[in-house]
Amino acid sequence: MSEQYYLEDMKIGAVFRSPSKTITEAHFLFFAGLTGDNHPLHYDLEYCKAHGWPERLSHGLLNMAQTCLGASELAGHVHESMIAFLEQSARFTGPVFIGDTIHPTLTVAQVAPRRTTGILRLRAELHNQRRELVLEGEHVYLMRKRPTT
Repeated sequence: MSEQYYLEDMKIGAVFRSPSKTITEAHFLFFAGLTGDNHPLHYDLEYCKAHGWPERLSHGLLNMAQTCLGASELAGHVHESMIAFLEQSARFTGPVFIGDTIHPTLTVAQVAPRRTTGILRLRAELHNQRRELVLEGEHVYLMRKRPTT
């Protein structure tokens, strides 16, 4: 098991990356099957071209899911300290198309201690292969402080 991090170990500005991923048609099909979202922007190339897009657009929620903490370098370090995922937000700043490679990062933005727990705010970002920001948002977690012995 990896070294466990607790709230006190989280330092403002610390960056945790997730593996990059090239978005494929298989991701779109799986997401549509999971959610029922079958808007033509995601599946009909001719529809997209008629509306000014060069390729099919990735679902916003699919993009947001790529920022999940569980896929990041931080995941194995918070098994003992993570209590709950409290909230998330996202702003979509650019399109993601089939064939784009996305690079997710989580950056510690705020650490707010309480008595035995605290709030951890992480800034979530996705950049594409051209280093363009395509998503920015926030994750908020409830974490344990280091146990006293």
